[in-house]
Amino acid sequence: MMITKIKYTLLVAAGYMLSSCTSLYSSYERPKETLEVDSLFRFIEATNDTTTIASIPWQTFFTDAKLQALIELGLENNTSLAVAHLNVEQAEVALRSARLAYLPTLNATPQAGVSNFNSATTQTYNLSLAASWEVDIFGKIRNAKERSKMAFEQSKAYEQAVKTQLIATIANSYYSLLLLDKQLNISKDTEQNWKENLRTMEALKKAGNTNQASVLQSEANTIALAAQIITTEKQIAELENALSALLSVTPQRIERGVLTAVLFPTELSHGVPLQLLSNRPDIRVAEYSLAQAFYATNESRSALYPNITLSGAAGFTNSGGGGITNPGDWLFNAIGSIVQPIFNAGVLRGQVTISKAKQEQALLQFNQAILDAGVEVNNAMTQLQTAQKRLVLDARQVSILTKAVRSSKLLMQNGSANYLEVLTAQNTLLQAELTESSDRYNEIQGVINLYRAVGGGER
Repeated sequence: MMITKIKYTLLVAAGYMLSSCTSLYSSYERPKETLEVDSLFRFIEATNDTTTIASIPWQTFFTDAKLQALIELGLENNTSLAVAHLNVEQAEVALRSARLAYLPTLNATPQAGVSNFNSATTQTYNLSLAASWEVDIFGKIRNAKERSKMAFEQSKAYEQAVKTQLIATIANSYYSLLLLDKQLNISKDTEQNWKENLRTMEALKKAGNTNQASVLQSEANTIALAAQIITTEKQIAELENALSALLSVTPQRIERGVLTAVLFPTELSHGVPLQLLSNRPDIRVAEYSLAQAFYATNESRSALYPNITLSGAAGFTNSGGGGITNPGDWLFNAIGSIVQPIFNAGVLRGQVTISKAKQEQALLQFNQAILDAGVEVNNAMTQLQTAQKRLVLDARQVSILTKAVRSSKLLMQNGSANYLEVLTAQNTLLQAELTESSDRYNEIQGVINLYRAVGGGER
């Protein structure tokens, strides 16, 4: 009866260990608690079209040859990208090491000794190879290898995220320079017009058709515009310096085109929301982190089970033979050992609890990464659509104000309008032209941000 109870207990224990081993050997799958992505895009027409601008290589998306040269230079020189690449190399080495853990270890252990007792000298030697192999019954080595694999994939995804962000930052900086160039040209052209207007005012004053106050006001406005031009030139120099630092080159003038010549693909499809999970490298980084936490939890669970190690040694020895013989007698031994945690089980179970908590944190961070991605897509689309609507109104406003300035000048010369009306019309036109250039930049920035937000720029 006692033997039957013991057999039953052993069978139950064996069944429990086997069922536990099943979970220890399970592979990562995306948890059901993952955020639903179908409703990520707000104020954007739903689509089942899987085409997306993310599939367009950056060399095709950015057609400006000068910008392409800057991006190539940044990809070659940028410090952050170089550091990310070195992290990939380190993770790859760690993965290779984890894979080698499956193989037995082999060590050469030569020993030699000399002893003297009662004028009798004894020389001994031991030439042997020792090997040991941990049998991975409970998945500790497998989970460590899978965790290293996820770390390697995460480092590659992070490098891609740095690359994508670098391309977008270089492009935004480049187009910011084009915007400042455009605004500088508008200000300089306006300055020439205002200088001509100042000369006209001085002529009208001599003819008695205006007064000194109007002339002084015109001159003051022209000086203020000249000061604004100097400020814009300063902003251009600072942005060129910042872009040079991003490219890891000495501060220098950046060769560039003009804002009016910028072209992008006419179809800007963002694809379906689910594609964000595969296109965006930062989301992949978050999910690989979650997978690492999953395997770390399995690894900490496997530490609760026995470690089974097989070891042995073989070689030659003269121990017991008396004198030096070549070769000596054969030496051979084999040992199998099982180590089962007992008194430190509380510490190991605590480690399992910590690993589970880290896995929950990784899941929360993964869901947040998905939410952030949806916000970025929505913001980019809103920025793009808003800028496009404003540009239509800007063009009409600039056209109307240009006519208004021309009419007010003619009326002033004929004595039917005063200088204040001319001044108001000129200032309003200048601001409208600057606003139009800013909205054009916002449109370009919206395109770039959308391209990056849907995971473009990887190729």
